[in-house]
Amino acid sequence: MHKTIPISVVILTHNEAANIERCLDSVSWSNDVVVLDSFSTDGTPDLAKGKGARVMYREFDNYAAQRNYVLKEIDYKNFWILMLDADEVVPPELAEEMNRVVKEANHCTTMFRLRRKDFFMGTWLKYSCNYSSFWMGRLFRTGHVYIERSVNEEYYTDGIVERLEHSLLHFPFNKGINHWIDKHNRYSSMEADLVFRKRSSCWHFADLFRKDPVIRRKNLKALMFTLPGRPLLMFLGRYFVCGGFLDGWAGLTFCILKTYYEYMIDCKIRELHFSYSKFQKSF
Repeated sequence: MHKTIPISVVILTHNEAANIERCLDSVSWSNDVVVLDSFSTDGTPDLAKGKGARVMYREFDNYAAQRNYVLKEIDYKNFWILMLDADEVVPPELAEEMNRVVKEANHCTTMFRLRRKDFFMGTWLKYSCNYSSFWMGRLFRTGHVYIERSVNEEYYTDGIVERLEHSLLHFPFNKGINHWIDKHNRYSSMEADLVFRKRSSCWHFADLFRKDPVIRRKNLKALMFTLPGRPLLMFLGRYFVCGGFLDGWAGLTFCILKTYYEYMIDCKIRELHFSYSKFQKSF
């Protein structure tokens, strides 16, 4: 794709040499690509500069803070921003669709949600990752979006939200299973902290049936944290109810890995409660 699309692109990186060039190649249609790097040591910034990206630096604290920083502190050439991770790829059909919708969007539309195709062992995890109902707000007007939650972020806007038909491609295992486990070990600590501090446990029955899939997902997640045996229930739901078994061996392996991740979260929540109770008893 040689034509320029009026969308600025933001990519967060930390040691993403294995991914960054493919990601940047997929957005070569943008005249304004910003990489916010958390002081990589594997040459990621040099690779990004070699592809024409603007590289800026910020010490990582959490994902929402990183993303809000790039929205508030950096000026862009375009009115629309696409937020990406380095292990994601924008296929040509999605780029074409985004080019069309940003030109046709009325002034009240401030964000577009899209889905993501996750790949593992060469397989698209269509069912294991609940592709049909997992929507993310990644394309939005500058100045109209803010982001919450330190991990597994939530995007909020002050305008109308619409959806895109085509999807991002996501390769979360491109750096190996060991890297995925290390990363989700960090994620589980951040999730446990949010739940322990009661920032992620409020849910409402009516919201489980809302038309908005993001609200439904958020409330279902909060509900699950109130149930005993949550990791096992998550596995049963992901593998049998959502049809993860249809993704074959890759689906089974992924569902087991995700169950391990959920179990780590629960273990760390219990550890935080134990530490807090022990601290309280010392006074």
